[in-house]
Amino acid sequence: MAKFSHVIVRRPGKSLCDGITSAPELGKPIYEKAIKQHDAYIEALKQCGVDVTVLPAMEEYPDSCFVEDTAVITRCGAIIDNPGAGTRNGEAKEMEPTIRQFFDDDHIAHITAPGTLEGGDVMMVGDHFYVGRSARTNEEGIRQFIEILEGWGLSGSEVPLEYVLHLKTGVNYLEDNNMLVSGEFKTKPDFEKYNKVEIPEDEAYAANCIWVNGTVIVPEGYPTVLKAVQDLGYKTLTVDTSEYRKIDGGLSCLSLRF
Repeated sequence: MAKFSHVIVRRPGKSLCDGITSAPELGKPIYEKAIKQHDAYIEALKQCGVDVTVLPAMEEYPDSCFVEDTAVITRCGAIIDNPGAGTRNGEAKEMEPTIRQFFDDDHIAHITAPGTLEGGDVMMVGDHFYVGRSARTNEEGIRQFIEILEGWGLSGSEVPLEYVLHLKTGVNYLEDNNMLVSGEFKTKPDFEKYNKVEIPEDEAYAANCIWVNGTVIVPEGYPTVLKAVQDLGYKTLTVDTSEYRKIDGGLSCLSLRF
């Protein structure tokens, strides 16, 4: 089972209000509230026994607090992504110096154009990585990614997405063979062998929980999901991510965990 020692996060900037969104009806994020929620998120991570590296805000990149999309970190090395959203391309380059504090050249690889890959489309289950083919992660990006993994003795497989932005928008692995699934993921054959906990449609946002060293962090305000996770026997912490939801962000998007 994975054990995380380090987490990297980046403070949101005031430009957060201009982040990409598919749900403009939720309104624009309020910066002051977003900062308070980010503080609570960092605090929750620390309670799970990890060192948290907090990077400064980058105003020129409104979505840059969503560091998960810049890299995929495996137990064998880090893969620097090439985000499919054009406005976010520079974020991966900005993340690389931080990742180099943890990995040497032999343990850093890159997804290069025309391949695109965002970490929100990658779900780690032991030494296997499920990769969502989405509007942000293309076939060539997945091919490069799986080739890199196999070079490190790991494996990967593609999961075509129909409705969601990222793979982990709708499915998240909690270790111990348990998986939270919502929407289109309830019936995908890729996940038949797992103990699937189905998330009701009205709490679909909370399918995006994160497992950190035996504790599961759950978004605040989703009682059915919280109870389902607790019924699996996990210790839980809740964090309000309502400001990040307004720009398509969830718990996993806000950190790199390794």
